[in-house]
Amino acid sequence: MDVLIVDDEPTLRRTLRTALESMSHRVAEAGGGSAALEQVGRQRCDVAFLDLRLGRDSGLDLLPELLKLVPQLGVIVMTAFASIDTAVEAMRRGAFDYLPKPFTPDQLRLVLDRWRTVRGLRDEVTDLRARVQEAVPETDLHTDEPAVQAALDLAFRVAAADATVLLRGESGTGKGVLARAMHARGPRAARPFVTVHCPSLSAELLESDLFGHAKGAYTGAVQDTDGKVAAADGGTLFLDEVGDLPPALQPKLLRFAQDKAYERVGETRTRTADVRLIAATNRDLAAEVAAGRFREDLYYRLNVIDVTLPPLRERRRDVLPLARHLLTFFARQTGKRVTDFTAEAHAALERHSWPGNLRELRNAVERGVILAGGPAVDVADLPAQVGSRPPKRVEVGGAVSLEELEAEHVRRVVAATATLDEAASILGIDPSTLYRKRKRTGL
Repeated sequence: MDVLIVDDEPTLRRTLRTALESMSHRVAEAGGGSAALEQVGRQRCDVAFLDLRLGRDSGLDLLPELLKLVPQLGVIVMTAFASIDTAVEAMRRGAFDYLPKPFTPDQLRLVLDRWRTVRGLRDEVTDLRARVQEAVPETDLHTDEPAVQAALDLAFRVAAADATVLLRGESGTGKGVLARAMHARGPRAARPFVTVHCPSLSAELLESDLFGHAKGAYTGAVQDTDGKVAAADGGTLFLDEVGDLPPALQPKLLRFAQDKAYERVGETRTRTADVRLIAATNRDLAAEVAAGRFREDLYYRLNVIDVTLPPLRERRRDVLPLARHLLTFFARQTGKRVTDFTAEAHAALERHSWPGNLRELRNAVERGVILAGGPAVDVADLPAQVGSRPPKRVEVGGAVSLEELEAEHVRRVVAATATLDEAASILGIDPSTLYRKRKRTGL
């Protein structure tokens, strides 16, 4: 590695240089703060050994200046005046590790090995993030719709606060995307963003997923396990579809929302976690409270700031810009030279009612790019329900048969859910029954 020694004692610099070069590292020296800043400004540097006493200068004051120039620099602080307070302060200001003088070549080798491991993990995380960005479309929060812009403005105004936010909207309107964007714009951006899918598990398993469990708490609990609350400590906990939270868990979530206190399943020790809560729901929680299915006190605790995202059918001016954004992403991902939609595809995209909202639009554009035989996605490349002419208007109480009413309901539920299993669960039928219904009706 390229190593910089910052120390005002020439003898120590010479001794340390000899040790580092014997380990095959490339070494540069600086006798003070100005020389150190000049060195890292003009030459690559992986690690800096920084003395806390630099004549009249302070190594602690120099440390953040070095990291400002080279954020990925591993700074190892050295001092003959070792103390816990000094070590804590050095780490608080960004030092990677701490070596009290005198130290042995083995201690030197150990701290460098630790830094090499940490740097490798950081590089791996950076690579994984880049791969995720390639696999997932970049969030496009631009809008030409005043109602959507008002919702975004409100959300981003409260992003810097720690207030609990309730995001409302139909399935697929982008509530999870907005929650992540709020986290990224807030003071907790460098800390974890953790999602809990409230409808996904039974009450018992969801409690364990949320709060963790102790060894032996239930069959299969073979070791102590932290939950997502602990994983989100210091960051944001996103409660997706909180309206589906089982009644037995609601008082425990209320207590955590109020006091930041909880117990893992199977133990009595009270724990705390510092998290910011963002909840989302596609249900009318006020109606759920009136029906006795959702606690009123929990509702008011979650509903500190209320942000509603309109469905895509009410965002007509956004449909084509969003579709083009997705087309660019999927064309790049698939390696196809698809650059636009045909006029007929444009008309179909604008005409469709998008019951599945942004999720349905994403799936439609992805399919279109994959099937496109030329530089533009044609109407035939889009899903049948998008490319077809508007069907007969089907609504409850209208002049339609029960069969037409059922078919329309099934179509909308399938479009609004991520999987057929989820759609079948909402409809209250087996997946095999749903398959037969779709095959019979051509959905």
